[in-house]
Amino acid sequence: MTGGRPAHVPGAPLDTVPLDTVPLDTVPLDTVPLDTAGRLPRLVERFDEIDALVVTRLPNIRYLTGFTGSAGTLVVDADGGSLLCTDGRYAEQSRRQVEDAGVGTQIEIAVTVAETHAAVANHLSDRRRVGLEAHGLTWAAQRGYAEAFGPDRDLVATEGLVEALRRRKDPGEIARIAAACAIADEAFGVVRERLGDGFTEREIALDLEFEMRRRGATAVSFDPIVASGPNGAMPHARPSDRTVRHGELVVCDFGCIVDGYCSDMTRTVSVGPPDQRSRDLYTLVASAQAAGAAAVAPGVDLIAVDAAARTPIVDAGYGEQFSHGTGHGVGIEVHEAPRVARTSSGTLQVGDVITVEPGVYLPGIGGVRVEDTLAVTEEGADTLTNSPKELIL
Repeated sequence: MTGGRPAHVPGAPLDTVPLDTVPLDTVPLDTVPLDTAGRLPRLVERFDEIDALVVTRLPNIRYLTGFTGSAGTLVVDADGGSLLCTDGRYAEQSRRQVEDAGVGTQIEIAVTVAETHAAVANHLSDRRRVGLEAHGLTWAAQRGYAEAFGPDRDLVATEGLVEALRRRKDPGEIARIAAACAIADEAFGVVRERLGDGFTEREIALDLEFEMRRRGATAVSFDPIVASGPNGAMPHARPSDRTVRHGELVVCDFGCIVDGYCSDMTRTVSVGPPDQRSRDLYTLVASAQAAGAAAVAPGVDLIAVDAAARTPIVDAGYGEQFSHGTGHGVGIEVHEAPRVARTSSGTLQVGDVITVEPGVYLPGIGGVRVEDTLAVTEEGADTLTNSPKELIL
C-alpha cells in the first residue's frame, strides 16, 4: 500500500498476469473489473420452477445491475429481459450505474409502491410462475404483488437464488475485498499504537473508523466492536465509555467497505502484560484459529473447518464458552454464504471468501477472539487480513 490506497502494479496489465501471482492489496481496482454484465444470464440459468424473478433485496440488486440506491425492485424474466424500478431520486444515478455495469436493464421510475407493483406485473404479463425473494419481502408487499398479478398467476417463494451466485467471487470481487482488508490492516496498525494512552472503547472504535475512511474506505462494514476487560465476554459488545486498563484483554472486531465489498477482522490485544490465565486463553484461541485457517481448501467440508477450530477449544474444557459458528462468507454483505458452523453442510469452493474466527468468552473475566478473512483458491487459501497477532502491545 502507498498513500493509504491500493497502489498500482508496474508492468503488464492484469489480464496478462495470473491474479494469484499479484499481491491482491496492490491491485489497481480499475484494471480488475467486476463481471456484472455476466450475472443476469447466470441467474436465469438457475430458474427451475419459475419463469421470472422479482428481486427486492438491495444487495442482490447491486450485484446484478450495479445500482446502489436505497430503493429499487428488479424484475428478471426467463428470456433474459430485465426491468429496474426505482423512484425519482435515482433516475439519473440508476441510468449511469446500469450503463457503466454493461447491463441492458430497462429502467422505469415509479412514484408509489402500487406503481412499482403495477410496473412489475405489466412487464411480466405473459409469465405464469413468478418468484419472490422470501427473505426480501414483507407480508404486505407480497399481498400487493398478489393483487397486482391477479388470480391467474402463481407467486412462488424463492430462497437463495441470487445469494448462491454471489457466493463464488470473481477476481474483481476478491481484489476489492483484499483492498478493504489492506485498509483495515493499515488502520489497525495506527490505532493499536494508541491503545496504551488511556483511551475509552468508544474512542478506539471511532479512531478505527476514521483511519479506515481516511485511507479510502467508503463506510464501515459494521459498527466496530471494541470490548475491554469483562466486556470482552460479550461477543458483540458495543463500545462503551469504559477506559482500557493496563494488563487486560481488548477484543477489536472491525472492517470497512471498498467499492461495495466488505472486510472483516478481529484481533485481541493486551495493553501491557496480562495475567497467566489470559495468556493461556489467548494462546489456545490463536492456535485454534490457525488450525481452522489451515483447514481451508477447495473441497473441504464446511463442518470440517469448524471442527478444526473448535476441537482444541472443546478439548481444553471451553466448548460451552465458544458460543458461535467458526465463520461466514464475506462479500457485498459482511455476513453471507457460506456459513462455517457445526450445523453446516456442503464443501468449500474456489472463489469462496470466508472468515475463521473462534473465540472463548468468560463472564466477569473477558474474552478472546481472533479472526482472519481467507479466499479459497485452487491451491488452498490466501489470507487477506495480515495484521500481526502479537498479544502484548
